Amino acid sequence: MSRWRYFIKRVLLSIPVLFLVMSLIFIILRMGPLDPVAALLGPESSGAQTAQIREQLGLNEPLWRQYLDFMWGLLTFDLGQSWVIQPGRTTNELLVSYAPRTLWLGFWSVLLPLFIGIPLGFYAGLNPNSWGDYVASFGGIVWLAMPNFWLAIMALAILRRTDGGGLFGFDWYTIGPNVDSLIGPPPTNFIGITDWASVAGMAIPAGFYFDFSLFLVAAKVILPPAIVLGSASMASELRIGRTAVLETINSNYVETARAKGLSERVIVWKHVFRNALIPLVPIITNEAFLLIGGSVIVEVIFGINGIGSLFFNAAYQADLPLAGSLIFIFTLIIIFMNIIQDLLYTVLDPRVGYDQ
Repeated sequence: MSRWRYFIKRVLLSIPVLFLVMSLIFIILRMGPLDPVAALLGPESSGAQTAQIREQLGLNEPLWRQYLDFMWGLLTFDLGQSWVIQPGRTTNELLVSYAPRTLWLGFWSVLLPLFIGIPLGFYAGLNPNSWGDYVASFGGIVWLAMPNFWLAIMALAILRRTDGGGLFGFDWYTIGPNVDSLIGPPPTNFIGITDWASVAGMAIPAGFYFDFSLFLVAAKVILPPAIVLGSASMASELRIGRTAVLETINSNYVETARAKGLSERVIVWKHVFRNALIPLVPIITNEAFLLIGGSVIVEVIFGINGIGSLFFNAAYQADLPLAGSLIFIFTLIIIFMNIIQDLLYTVLDPRVGYDQ
């Protein structure tokens, strides 16, 4: 079976999974405790107002018709409009507005574990029972034991803006480029005060323009939540990377390479590094799952107006079309990452065939 046939097969097999998830989304949203009419009108609403709003939203339609409309809207990517949070605005408009902040957060949350967790794990595996190994292993255990929500609260306690600075008497947001002087004083939300152009220090309408100072500000503002969000992945990559290196470096083919007189540098890069990456593939791809679930918590705590915060508000305020559409988008990302994970296995490990 060719690689493209395998890819098409995996895509076709994911269709029933997507259909089942979409059906479960509809059941949970329509038959759960969420009531968009009560969220719109409040507890003082009259029966006539409630009936009128239910009719406008289509909640008086038979359940099977609501189900068909819901499924057809998701399949055609007609994700509908927001009912409660921003009535009249389509979900696509909200995604365009909120997604850049989550992408910026996700970029740093993936980058930090890749360039910190994996190198530390490989260093610990190549230098077992050394002080560096002990420190890295202990750090990985500590990072893995700290949940995101607790770590986010502790980070805010240390870095948040107060009259006297943070917990240790300094203000993180005044170190280096001043946030206030470039993008204005942040209210309760930090990255939410910037749009996609300013978040990357770029201005597109008059041509490409890059503002390095603004880029530093955006990186500094997003760094604490990114470290919190990527902490679990960083710890997992460190520990699994260390174990993979230890197993690989003691294998028979590595001993054969040493017997042939190959240098340690060649052995590490040609034989150890690639084979040690194989068990790290699911950890790296699973970071997408962590970003989806963790970004909701981290964005709410740090006040970032991203997709995670948008989903939390949609679920809390019973904005059913918006919440369902966001879950649908999250499901598509997870299915796509699973397919990419399987393809990466075949690239890194030739022993894995497409027929298995």
